[in-house]
Amino acid sequence: PVSVGMSLDIASIDTISEINMDYTATIFLRQRWTDERLCFNGNKSLSLDGRLVEMLWVPDTFIADSKKSFLHDITVDNRLIRIYPNGTVLYALRITTTVACSMDLSKYPMDKQTCTLQLESCKM
Repeated sequence: PVSVGMSLDIASIDTISEINMDYTATIFLRQRWTDERLCFNGNKSLSLDGRLVEMLWVPDTFIADSKKSFLHDITVDNRLIRIYPNGTVLYALRITTTVACSMDLSKYPMDKQTCTLQLESCKM
């Protein structure tokens, strides 16, 4: 098993739809793990072009309850891959996602909603 550390920053909450029971947010997702096969001599990290992600193992992370998501790619893929001499990999990307949120509007306009953003692995 590979231990993967994650951090997530919400850049914006773009829409909240009571009709569709969902919300749309743009997030920055960072994942970090160590792959000993990528160790190299040196004391500086290497930043790789995002297109090289196809050549590396990356976690199979997905957003639970996502209705639709996309990775930003203007003007280039908004992905960062940085490899450190000890084989640690930092993989960061910008995602916009629309996520289902079951809302109880029975007390409107005095209602209070809690919407989650849950990340999971396909192969836990």
